[in-house]
Amino acid sequence: MSFTSDPVVRIEKANIFQENQTVLSDIDFAIDKGEFVYLVGRTGSGKSSLLKTLYADLPLRLGDIEVAGFNIKDIKRRDVPKLRRKIGIIFQDFQLFLDRSVADNLQFVMKATGWKDSGKMKKRMAEVLMRVGLGAVSNKMPHQLSGGEQQRVVVARALINEPAILIADEPTGNLDPEVADGIFKLFLEINRSGTAILMATHNHAFLQNYPARVLKCEKGQVFDSAKESFELKPFYQ
Repeated sequence: MSFTSDPVVRIEKANIFQENQTVLSDIDFAIDKGEFVYLVGRTGSGKSSLLKTLYADLPLRLGDIEVAGFNIKDIKRRDVPKLRRKIGIIFQDFQLFLDRSVADNLQFVMKATGWKDSGKMKKRMAEVLMRVGLGAVSNKMPHQLSGGEQQRVVVARALINEPAILIADEPTGNLDPEVADGIFKLFLEINRSGTAILMATHNHAFLQNYPARVLKCEKGQVFDSAKESFELKPFYQ
């Protein structure tokens, strides 16, 4: 395996669109391997559209974006699953299949991203569930789990393919503060092991208690705390 110092995300002069409307213009930033970065901004400021563009859910029309070695502007539909093997995506609303067990939820993602050996799949599922502190829930249904446990399953699902980066869109938005703090500390543990994390959040307490680089979406632009100072006020949905 070859190791490079290339950023895991590189964006140059990119415009982000939602349908036919430009929501962010002339974006330039990079995220290094193993880096932790917050993404903040008011609802409607373009955070989710930016994240969706990074994992090829929205098309990139102007500029250049490279994620985990993939050119997002020119990516072919057949290569999107390969991109998503290199990244982990975590949503606010869990997006688990409610009629399937935890194991079946994880297995669905594994099959969709190319896993075939059932023995290796079972072993990897056990590893990621242990990693998130849920060693004994594989046969449970989502409705049998608390919100925090469901989000831990989502994190486990995102870790299946040992991603270079986790892209998290408001991962604690539906959780009470104590549970949210536990999930956030899990992100920090994952980051310390070498996985880069880009996390959109409205939780101002995280930024105060766990300072890190911040990207701020505001008025159609993305401001970077690594390049300039700006005021960080609480953001509300």
